[in-house]
Amino acid sequence: MRHFSFLSDDYRSRLFHRQPVELTTASPARLLSTALGATLYTPGDRPDLAGSVIRQTARGAISMVLCLEDSIADDVVPVAEDNVVQALRDLEGRNGLPLLFVRVRTAAQITMLAERAGDAIGSLAGFVVPKFHNDDGYGQAFLDALHEVQSARPARAGSLRIMPILESPAMIHAESRTRVLSDIASLLQANRDDVLAVRIGTTDLSSVFGLRRSRDLTIYDVNVVASVIGDIVNILGRGSDGFTITGPVWEHYADTERLLRPQLRLTPFAEAHEENLRRQLLVKNYDGLLREITLDHANGLLGKTVIHPSHVPLVHALSVISHEEYLDAVAITAPGSAGVAASPYRNKMNEMKPHQMWAEKTLLRADAFGVASPEATFVDFLEASML
Repeated sequence: MRHFSFLSDDYRSRLFHRQPVELTTASPARLLSTALGATLYTPGDRPDLAGSVIRQTARGAISMVLCLEDSIADDVVPVAEDNVVQALRDLEGRNGLPLLFVRVRTAAQITMLAERAGDAIGSLAGFVVPKFHNDDGYGQAFLDALHEVQSARPARAGSLRIMPILESPAMIHAESRTRVLSDIASLLQANRDDVLAVRIGTTDLSSVFGLRRSRDLTIYDVNVVASVIGDIVNILGRGSDGFTITGPVWEHYADTERLLRPQLRLTPFAEAHEENLRRQLLVKNYDGLLREITLDHANGLLGKTVIHPSHVPLVHALSVISHEEYLDAVAITAPGSAGVAASPYRNKMNEMKPHQMWAEKTLLRADAFGVASPEATFVDFLEASML
């Protein structure tokens, strides 16, 4: 699998200075977590689940979650489990699958699904664990179940990992947050090889206070939740061994009446046909999503949970590294680089030591999403992805 593989070779060669690399489940974990991009959730009881995975992969999805938790009613869980197992069997041995995960409700579901799926467990990249915490052995139980599956089927399940979702009420309460996050960090670091990325569930966090952001606002405008995001990045995203932390879900996907002014400038959409694209984005209120993705990156988050296929190309277009960023990162990481120097584009200062980690992460993202050609902008990638 490869980001933007749905584009023709000629189209990709015109858009990219350096194309995204090929990815497999055997790729380095840091690269895979960086490459997750828009992780598309789909209910586990959806008809023709395997067909949905195949269709969304052809449209550019690189990671998907088959959900057995909040997206389905409690009384259809057994039916959804059957449906997920059948989908894994239908997908077994198929090339070009996305990174596929199952969001489970309990640790027991991990071992049960693995046993029922048999060799078809090889279609999975891992499991998503909701409301993750380390009180009373809750988080450890999911890791123990994962280890049991890995040991029972090492040839097929050795690369399975978890993605915990941080969304429990104790995490948003100021008096318990530091302890809860520190306990989670200790548990996840002790099982570092088993954790692909950390996800943030801001819908559940917002619900503690009865809040729900409109499409006119980003999650960073909801201060009580934004402060939690900052602390998660602070504790779990530190240093070169910090976890990849993904952006929260954008839950809007249909156009509705707008209250605030549009947030998408006219300048980047210079050509006449690009103005039409801008109009489409504004009509669907996607300017708010684009702003939130930009703020995700600025706050140390990469990738995003999405619940509608139309969100996938927006996340991926904004994940491509610009030619300017790439040249900066190459210059900063070059052997012998030291001190301060003007950037290759001669428009900013590069400090070699303070910007070193940023440069390393930028080059990793360049592998995952590619580097834009000098003439290409995110508008070009949006246009190519939304045709």
